[in-house]
Amino acid sequence: MSVVEQEHTAVMADPAGPDPTEPIVRPAPHRWLWYAFGGSLPKRHRGWVLYDTTTGTWWLRHLARTVVQLAVPILLIMTLLPASWGLRAACAGGGLALALFYSLAYMPESVENRVVKVGYPAGTATVHRERAGHLREQRESERRRAAAAARRAARYRDRHGR
Repeated sequence: MSVVEQEHTAVMADPAGPDPTEPIVRPAPHRWLWYAFGGSLPKRHRGWVLYDTTTGTWWLRHLARTVVQLAVPILLIMTLLPASWGLRAACAGGGLALALFYSLAYMPESVENRVVKVGYPAGTATVHRERAGHLREQRESERRRAAAAARRAARYRDRHGR
């Protein structure tokens, strides 16, 4: 276990910290929009925020929130910029590309900030994602071992006629 993992484990093992087994209560659409724009959600949505930032599609969810945030400036550029439609589209596309680049570059930090806003210790989402990745790797390893054992057994049966 690395030093960083030990530090994250120590944070997660803190008995004063919140319980990560809280119920998952999805926010209403207006609250999700507020959340997408960086606002914090009420305490009853803590479990959902942790789920949102640690599920297998957490990075797609982050990109969806980023696109929602960019919808307003892109709409303003497309409607108010006094230029041809081609130039408006180029400005909007360039802004979108640059914003997505920065959003991807700071994705883990941004997601951790969302988790901290609802009361979890810093590093909680990263620890959960790493733990889930480790479990996926273990399951895949077991699956490959079982498949290899089945192939060996089939070869043995074929060779010995059993």
